[in-house]
Amino acid sequence: MRPVELLPFVIEKYTKVYGRPPRWVAAAPGRVNLIGEHTDYNDGFVFPMAIERYTYVAADYAEHDRPRVFFRSTATEAIYEIELDPLPAPLPKGTWANYPLGVMVGFKHMGLDIPGLDLLVHSTVPLGGGVSSSAALEVSTATLLEAITNKTLDPVEKALLCQKAEHEYAGMPCGIMDQFISTMAREGYAMLLDCRTQKPELIPMDDPEVTVLVINTNVKHELTGSEYPTRRKQCETAAHILGVKALRDATLGELERAKPYMDHAVYKRAHHVITENERTLKAAEAMRQRDWISFGRLMYESHQSLRNDYEVSCAELDVVVEIASGLGLEKGVYGCRMTGGGFGGCCVALVKTHTVSEVEKVIKDEYKKRTAIEATVFATKPAQGATILKQ
Repeated sequence: MRPVELLPFVIEKYTKVYGRPPRWVAAAPGRVNLIGEHTDYNDGFVFPMAIERYTYVAADYAEHDRPRVFFRSTATEAIYEIELDPLPAPLPKGTWANYPLGVMVGFKHMGLDIPGLDLLVHSTVPLGGGVSSSAALEVSTATLLEAITNKTLDPVEKALLCQKAEHEYAGMPCGIMDQFISTMAREGYAMLLDCRTQKPELIPMDDPEVTVLVINTNVKHELTGSEYPTRRKQCETAAHILGVKALRDATLGELERAKPYMDHAVYKRAHHVITENERTLKAAEAMRQRDWISFGRLMYESHQSLRNDYEVSCAELDVVVEIASGLGLEKGVYGCRMTGGGFGGCCVALVKTHTVSEVEKVIKDEYKKRTAIEATVFATKPAQGATILKQ
């Protein structure tokens, strides 16, 4: 659904919590990455699209004089009351309010005055599913603050401010993809983003014959916390051995020649990144040509590389891809792959529109049979980016 369709519900929720309607409401979408995984922090290419699931932030002036913000969410009963002057430190790691708080601190660093606010968050973006609920919260907050402060940021500046908030306040060293697509998405378009130049190219994805399915495995494996930074470090090590600024600059030939000088895990990480960049550029060209068969094949190849070379898949993600692959073109599936950071979360599949219902049913039934877990599946078209709904 378009974000405006849920506006009355958000206003009603806010009114119930604060006893008056909000003055402002902003929304920003989650995203699914069609291809180009773990390439963003290697100066490479990514190819996301916004999904028709949004995070809404509603606000009104607080009923007090101090620059203090009340953070509330419809998803939890936790309430955070935070003074913005002096600038606050991050809350304990894992606290959801760090995402909007970091954005507010970014606005304050720009010299923009933020009044006391009563704020409420409502989201339809799946949490922890690898579809960037965090960036949707950051970007919707930034969009809200643009309206409150009467300061429209350059879209790139806005995305980078939100990324900085995630680095410094949420403690996650994310790349730029999530904030860029949530900020700059256009309905009916996917975005090929060059993470080095930070230049996005919008590519039409308006063929009514194809639809994207997002399959949430509803698992998130407990990790030591070092997997993501370890892989970043391995990529940096490979780039250093190869004598390049980032793996984006390396070729497969150069990698093979340097293989004897690399730890095997470092080699595999580099192999994934270099081949994934190639796949992403090929996928963008396939989309331009509406060559969905080639696009789907590249999705499967991407998943194999993420499973074998980057080692960020898991049994549940692999099961979803196996089910989709088993259905094949005859049953309407062009391709399927894990999306997001890995170790659980979501898969993304490209399917023929007229087969969506049947494909969804088979995947859910087979997945439950093989894992005893209920998958959450939804269809989406490329959605609109961040927007102000009420001001």
